[in-house]
Amino acid sequence: MMAEYGRVVLTLSDVLLPAEKLYPNPTPSMNEGLPYDVEYDLRLIGCELIQTACLLLKLPQTAVATGQVLFHRYYYSSSFVRRQMEIVAMACTNLAAKIEENARRLRDVINVFHHIKQVRAGKTIRPLLIDQVYIDRKNEVIKAERRILKELGFCVYVKHPHKMITVYLKVLEKEREKDLVQTAWNYMNDSLRTDIFLRFPPETIACACIDLAARSLQITLPKNPPWYIIFGAQPNEIHFIMIAILRLYRHRPKSLDELEKIVSAIREKKEDERKKLRSDVIQSIELGNDSPLQQVAQNSISSTVINTRTTVIQQEASTVIATTQEITNVTTTTTTTNGKVSKRHEKGNSRESSTVNSHRHLHSRRRRSSTRSRSSSRSTSRSSVHRSQKKKKTSHRSRSRSRSSTPRRRKQQKDKRHRSRSSNHRRKEKKRRSRSFSPEENHYSNNNKHPLSTKDTNNNLHQRSHHHTSKHSNGVSSSSSSSSHKKLKN
Repeated sequence: MMAEYGRVVLTLSDVLLPAEKLYPNPTPSMNEGLPYDVEYDLRLIGCELIQTACLLLKLPQTAVATGQVLFHRYYYSSSFVRRQMEIVAMACTNLAAKIEENARRLRDVINVFHHIKQVRAGKTIRPLLIDQVYIDRKNEVIKAERRILKELGFCVYVKHPHKMITVYLKVLEKEREKDLVQTAWNYMNDSLRTDIFLRFPPETIACACIDLAARSLQITLPKNPPWYIIFGAQPNEIHFIMIAILRLYRHRPKSLDELEKIVSAIREKKEDERKKLRSDVIQSIELGNDSPLQQVAQNSISSTVINTRTTVIQQEASTVIATTQEITNVTTTTTTTNGKVSKRHEKGNSRESSTVNSHRHLHSRRRRSSTRSRSSSRSTSRSSVHRSQKKKKTSHRSRSRSRSSTPRRRKQQKDKRHRSRSSNHRRKEKKRRSRSFSPEENHYSNNNKHPLSTKDTNNNLHQRSHHHTSKHSNGVSSSSSSSSHKKLKN
């Protein structure tokens, strides 16, 4: 399936960019006002930084090649003016290490780039402090890595042509010539600093590196017809690749500080233009001189509002006509009687429409349903809380049971239960004795009390004796109740 991300189309079958996106056509950086020679120097320095950092991090050559190719791909969909080159180089190095399954810590990647920058500038080498500057740099690298994946559509597959060099030399029966193999390999590594991996397939690049190495070492290869035709390469493609590689050794790029100054000047110019444009827009809005685009947008919004209103009126016209309201004048008279205000409404012939009644019924139903739903939600929440409390209680009981597994603990628990039962029995006995008084004590208490309260005490004693007889009715005869009545009379 084909997808387009950041104006660059990439698929797993074809990882090459179309000719319309490559130089001499305008690139994103050229559209921002950056000259191509500055962009070319930034590409060279960025690839050199990635290669040096991978060597210091002890990454394989495949990781170096992957990082440099991703760097070139990204800057054909983004601009050097908008995205800082050093941050993107760090992100490409970190991403290439992950792709080639040799991941490194992001802290190590940042430290290595900081070390390379100090060596290039000739400054004293100092370690990078873990402060707010380091944290900000780390977050920038993480965001840049995500941005690269987004722009490339997660298509980070790179087919490396390094193995093809040995295969092609075996076909040519030149694999024993170590100088030829090493020189071709070096040209291959240096060609990664250019964008030829975005223009030609890896088989053609391998053939060009072998042919260039053979010419520099003056080793004869078949020329009539050319030997690389059997591998699908064309003479014009081979010449283009060879010239691009040789240009690297003749070109001397500017220093990184100079390039950063040029890029920062263009960036500031762009920001000033944006601020000026924003101020002009704000002034036009304050003065009321809307631009034609804003006027068109406002007209379209007002037309849509009018259309919606007309449709609603047309839909509701039939119902309004069918159910008319005839309400006569309503007079309210207020009369004051003894400081109170009473209102009286005198209504004439009034007929409320059926639609109003229906709306009232619907409103009342909605209120009832909302109250029911609230009450149900409260009940469910209470039930859930009650269940959770029950679960906690059961879990506590199960824990106590599991703890009391030893025979010694069981014996202690048994003794505690026996003591509690005996103490409860004693308390009950005391209560029973205190309630059941002897007749002498009752008489003594009755004599001491006020004469008006004797009737109440007799009634209470009668009730107690009756309650006592009803409790112990199994082994006691009815004579005991009669004897108690006689004593009370006496």
